[in-house]
Amino acid sequence: MYQALYRKWRPRTFEDVVGQSHITETLRQQVAGGRLSHAYLFTGTRGTGKTTCAKILARAVNCENPQNGDPCNQCPACLGIENGSILDVLELDAASNNGVDQVRALRDEAVYTPAAVKKRVYIVDEVHMLSTPAFNALLKILEEPPPHLLFILATTELHKVPATIKSRCQQFSFKRILPGQIAQRLEYVAGQEGIDLTAEGAALLARLADGGLRDALSLLDQCSGGGQRVDEQTILDTLGLAGNLETAKLMGHIAGRDAAAALDTLGRLYGNGKDVGSVLGELSSLARDLLLRKTAPQGGTSLLAGGYDEATMRQLGGQFSAARLLQALTLLQSTAAELPRSSNRRTDAELCLIRLCDESLDGSAAGLSARVARLEELLAGGAPVPAAPPPSTPTAPSVPAGPAPSPAEDPPPWDDRPPLPEEPPEEPERVFDVPVEAPAPTPVPAAPDSGGGDRSFWPAFAAGLKGKVSPSVLPYLHNPSKVTGVWKNGQLTLWTDSEFTRSMLNKPAILEGLARAAGDAFGGQPRVSIVAGRPPEEDLSPAPSQPSPQSKGSGDALDQLLAFGEKFDNIIIQ
Repeated sequence: MYQALYRKWRPRTFEDVVGQSHITETLRQQVAGGRLSHAYLFTGTRGTGKTTCAKILARAVNCENPQNGDPCNQCPACLGIENGSILDVLELDAASNNGVDQVRALRDEAVYTPAAVKKRVYIVDEVHMLSTPAFNALLKILEEPPPHLLFILATTELHKVPATIKSRCQQFSFKRILPGQIAQRLEYVAGQEGIDLTAEGAALLARLADGGLRDALSLLDQCSGGGQRVDEQTILDTLGLAGNLETAKLMGHIAGRDAAAALDTLGRLYGNGKDVGSVLGELSSLARDLLLRKTAPQGGTSLLAGGYDEATMRQLGGQFSAARLLQALTLLQSTAAELPRSSNRRTDAELCLIRLCDESLDGSAAGLSARVARLEELLAGGAPVPAAPPPSTPTAPSVPAGPAPSPAEDPPPWDDRPPLPEEPPEEPERVFDVPVEAPAPTPVPAAPDSGGGDRSFWPAFAAGLKGKVSPSVLPYLHNPSKVTGVWKNGQLTLWTDSEFTRSMLNKPAILEGLARAAGDAFGGQPRVSIVAGRPPEEDLSPAPSQPSPQSKGSGDALDQLLAFGEKFDNIIIQ
């Protein structure tokens, strides 16, 4: 009868155990020196050798001819323990024997001396599954065991084992096996079994095993069932994976915000039999690698999952910001966690890709952070605010030719203030000679510093504040619903929507930066003050009421603000 590879090639000596030399060397020295403990606790993730080392240790302590701490596997004791004919060595599954009655029976039986070997050994696998009364029943015999008794406990969830049990055992932590060691072992097993396994295929299986050698051998067993050459493409087809090239192509569509191409790629992979959960898992792994490279470019290389060449990683990494990668990774992880309970896995995967391509459709905090990061990038590309002529030589501002705005037109969507009264200004407005694409209102000339205030300069002025004030307050200054600037009588007054916004801006360093920027723009040494509330109507000259082209149509306020920031990319400094 055929035997699975992971059972057939289970190590029989400590020397054969892969990737756990820090544990096997210690156990060999204890067996060789006769300094054995009465209880051991093996912890670690699945497939790393816990049960294997427990069985080797059980044979080593009872072997008639031990060799440097390893069992000979030829004496009657070793052969009897291995085939299960010696009942003094017993392996228990705590998942099915977790009651207090089973532990009491084990405790009553353990006091008797072994019949065929030197030590009675109990191997308790998944010991964390024992109930609380069962753990309590095990405590006494663990504390004062007879000299012929040895307990070996194994668990994958150490945090569920009571501290009273852990303190009575020697604890050994099994670590994940490195991909290189797994690949080397797979090539050895494949050579012995006559399996045509390529080096690329072994590396892919090692990466998919996630540190567990048993998983790697099971995957090799699955992929070699047809007797064909086991290369990278065969593994991808057998396991239903997309592959590095397809995953990188799909990530490129997401970077370009091309939802149609991303959905087309997913549909093609789905039609070829790929599992959508595996596709999202590969995207998540790639997004994680990109995020690690961006946040830790020097020391994060050793943490990467691998599988992608340097040129691909560099090209994809340059198209994503850290905020967007974080949003993508969060969305991929949450969607993958919900897929097992989904009634339509393909639809959920498609919705995930659409949200990845358009951050405005992701209402989570990570999605909002990605949109704000994009807004900051757009505003950071605007030109600095030009300097205005000194107050002593006022000049009439020039604007690009275009139709004058009609007073009957609606105000922009983000302007929730009531319409301003049609009153003549008391002083000329001070504006900037900056041509823009949208039709601009004709400024009303008047004498400077003689009465009313001016707020039409504020959008261009705020766009040029990068590098002059702290970046943390730029989103407030760029948001017209949060802050409105008014220039009047040589003083710049910032009217904020709330006391919180005022407290964020009313700091010495920010006030000094605003004063310097206002001095460069208006000349002299202007004063700067920040007030919470809406500016009085008499301090405002008539504001343009025609909405900009970017604000027409549908879209929420953040999308309109993104469009508002894009127009500063085309500002021409006079």
